Amino acid sequence: MTPTIAILLIITFVLSTVGLLLLIWSIANNQFSHGQAAARTIFSPGEEGHSEDPARPADQPFTGDTSEQAAAIKARWTADQSSRTAVLTWLSSSVFWLLLGSLFGLTSSIKMHLPEFLAASEFLTFGRVRPVHLNAVTYGWASMAGIGVALFLIPRLFKTSLAGGKYAVLGGFIWNIGLVLGLSAITLGLSDGEEWLEFPWQVDVLFVVGGAMCAIPLLLTAANRQVEHLYVTSWYLMAALVWFPILFLIANLPYTFPGASGATVNWWFAHNVLGLWVTPIGIGIAYYMIPKILGKPIISYQLSLIGFWSLALFYSQVGIHHLIGGPIPTWLVTLSIVHSVMMSIPVITVAINHHGTMIGNFGRLKDSPTLRFVWIGALMYTVSSLQGSMEALRSINVITHFTHYTVGHAHLGMYAFLSFILFGAVYFIMPRLTNWEWPWRRLISLHFWLVSIGILIYVVSLTVGGWKQGLALLDAEMPFMDIVRMTLPALQARTVGGALMTLGHLVFAFHFIAMLMRRGTATEQPTLFRPVVKENAQ
Repeated sequence: MTPTIAILLIITFVLSTVGLLLLIWSIANNQFSHGQAAARTIFSPGEEGHSEDPARPADQPFTGDTSEQAAAIKARWTADQSSRTAVLTWLSSSVFWLLLGSLFGLTSSIKMHLPEFLAASEFLTFGRVRPVHLNAVTYGWASMAGIGVALFLIPRLFKTSLAGGKYAVLGGFIWNIGLVLGLSAITLGLSDGEEWLEFPWQVDVLFVVGGAMCAIPLLLTAANRQVEHLYVTSWYLMAALVWFPILFLIANLPYTFPGASGATVNWWFAHNVLGLWVTPIGIGIAYYMIPKILGKPIISYQLSLIGFWSLALFYSQVGIHHLIGGPIPTWLVTLSIVHSVMMSIPVITVAINHHGTMIGNFGRLKDSPTLRFVWIGALMYTVSSLQGSMEALRSINVITHFTHYTVGHAHLGMYAFLSFILFGAVYFIMPRLTNWEWPWRRLISLHFWLVSIGILIYVVSLTVGGWKQGLALLDAEMPFMDIVRMTLPALQARTVGGALMTLGHLVFAFHFIAMLMRRGTATEQPTLFRPVVKENAQ
């Protein structure tokens, strides 16, 4: 056993032990004993049965039928406003990085089938453009938008105002500085050379500090919480904000994991970023948004807790299946495969809750942008996760490994799952922070269809093309260049899909800026439902 593997196993054991202690604490504090009643904690008194969705002009705002209910509604509005500056700082930054990352992603996609495109500049070679895209959308868009949504939800979940919001604002500025320096370093060729870990370690310090600053409001607000039970979304968000700094710090320790051992740490980190950082954020948001918009609790609260704890138990070793056939112990790869298959447990429990709660309410997808984005994102979590468990099997991996199939799978998870949920959350949050309506519903619809058709083309083309590529690579008699030429139609379709998604992001960013500039129709009061008004684009 190498020192690297020993360290990883020790770290995993420590994380599991911490999770076990948290489980014991939650049982000791009756977090499991509330039953289905705990699923109703996200609703204010009298609110259950009322949809909290600004997309329904036919509904009058629910302001409470009694003084107690009215006070609860007002308290929630106060909680929303307490996070306004912090949330807008993180969300506005994330939209900028989404645009930048999209442009670099489209450029790298074009280079896959047109390598002479922008080939004259050393700063725009594929080896630099692609890592800029990956890091901009991961640490810029996904992470910053996820933290922004978490900062909005935490006061709502704890039913108190956000405490220490200024620390989150400062953390946002530090995080942005880290992105500027890190992406500039990659463009200049100063990369660490490991996927997901390209930023120089000196820059990584800024992300640790910026993330730590965001943890301060979380801890302060949790200490001031006005609820006894922590709703399942709280578990997911708090876990993500605890797991990520640990993973990021360990994986970026300088001069610690050289050679082949560095690859083990690389994929231990890379997959845990997906499973223990962005996945809990996405699932947690969906667990809040779906029942709030439908006005009814999830169908099984106990099942939601099983899903959370099984994610915590099974995901930590999943990433090593990317190294099947690599210079690492076979038993470690087998352990990773077992963990990957066991991930079907949390995936199925989440699917039952998310999609089971939707039964009888699918008609709402026609009029609710937030629900449409969030539910489709939740559906894609189910699909991408089960696909990932299948892909970890050696019999499947031998075909898909080192092919474009893997790229399609990654975008199914990071984009179709997470980004769709984040889009829906932004559409939900902004009217509550600005007391203003989204100016143009047609732009929301245009955004949805552009990114939906784009990711469909992207994933289908790479999935089919990648599978055919994998089968061809197993044929020893087929010339390699023939295989390369065979993949060109899939790569060209990938660019078409990427172009549609990028156009959708431009529409989304334009609408977001218009919202900040208060174009459109003002709300008469900070309500939970959108009042009956005529759209007026000023």
